[in-house]
Amino acid sequence: MAGKAEVEGAGFDTVKLLVAVGLLVAGVIGFYWFSDGSTLFRVLGLLAISGVAVGIVFTTAKGRALAGFLQESRTEVRKMVWPTRVETLQTSLVVLAVTILVAIMLWLIDMLLGWSIREFIR
Repeated sequence: MAGKAEVEGAGFDTVKLLVAVGLLVAGVIGFYWFSDGSTLFRVLGLLAISGVAVGIVFTTAKGRALAGFLQESRTEVRKMVWPTRVETLQTSLVVLAVTILVAIMLWLIDMLLGWSIREFIR
């Protein structure tokens, strides 16, 4: 019995997702269809239709799972310890210095190989 209910729920979720995609497509088509109208109203209409489509998506099982994932991600980001401005500046300067050093080394190797090839060809 539970398996049959899950299959029916999955089918209904698929219908909801198709309706949401259809709304988005209709919104984009409507946006360009009424191109002679006010851009403000066209954008507001597209945003409203997109909001309804997102609302429909969040009523599905996958949408609820996505909402849970986003909420957990936000919680984890709040737990992060972000570097201070000084630490960021120091790290950036170290990366810049190492990049310049590697660039100079590669340039010198290129010059040495070019010189040795020229001498070999002569």
